[in-house]
Amino acid sequence: MKVEVKNLSKRYKNKYALKRVSFTLEGPKIYGLLGRNGAGKTTFMDVLAGNIFKTEGDILINGKDPQANEVLANSICLIKEGDNFDKELKIQELLQFYSYFYPNWDMDLAEQLIKEYHLDPKVKIKSLSKGMESALSITVGLASKAEITVFDEPYIGLDAAGRKMFYKQLLEEYENYPRMIIFSTHLIDEVSLLFEEILILREGELILQEEAESLREQTYAVSGSLEDIESFIQDKKVIHKQQLAGTMQAYVYGEEQEAQSLGFHTEGVPIQELMIYLTEKEGA
Repeated sequence: MKVEVKNLSKRYKNKYALKRVSFTLEGPKIYGLLGRNGAGKTTFMDVLAGNIFKTEGDILINGKDPQANEVLANSICLIKEGDNFDKELKIQELLQFYSYFYPNWDMDLAEQLIKEYHLDPKVKIKSLSKGMESALSITVGLASKAEITVFDEPYIGLDAAGRKMFYKQLLEEYENYPRMIIFSTHLIDEVSLLFEEILILREGELILQEEAESLREQTYAVSGSLEDIESFIQDKKVIHKQQLAGTMQAYVYGEEQEAQSLGFHTEGVPIQELMIYLTEKEGA
């Protein structure tokens, strides 16, 4: 499965939610779609799923427009943080409905997940707590086995144990049935090791697309005396720096071995920290 995004824009009156964004996604792969609130993540996912129309540009799946192709539309499952379902339906009715919509639907998996999350299939969705509704949303996303499965903050209301169970289930299903998974979250540190490729949006524009392992290898934190670190980073790509009582720590994009060879202390940069500083308005 290949998704091509070409000069994609979405404008609301005079404000761009997405501004001439271009990139390519190829699956099976787990993508982390990151950015601050208002960066354009949810807008992109809604356009991809056909929930809203683009203003300019194109999204093509295997070279075709999904909004004009029912088969392609049925290959995308978007799970948002809330209001995914008709509240008047019972859980068992909802699962049956989706079994007609998604050609690869796995009812056995759906029923298994319902049991694991302790959901009663006979109750109406409107009676579920926020956490229970998130568990149901996760169930639908995984059981859909859609070739493009999109999770936008899917676990609002789940506690740490529930989220951990979801990550485990996601990896198991990805191994059993490889597909393209696009995952947007603010709990980046919890899930960053799942990501194979990372995209970061800032104010509607794509500022980074990189293989996750490459990004981890090419960014590092270096610490030392203020004078020594200032001298070392003079010709480097510096993401962020901070100083305290005559010492400095800098986040650098480059080869960590150079800093280590000079005796500096180095360590990895968490993806969440990297996203925060890359999306700062000034000096980003």
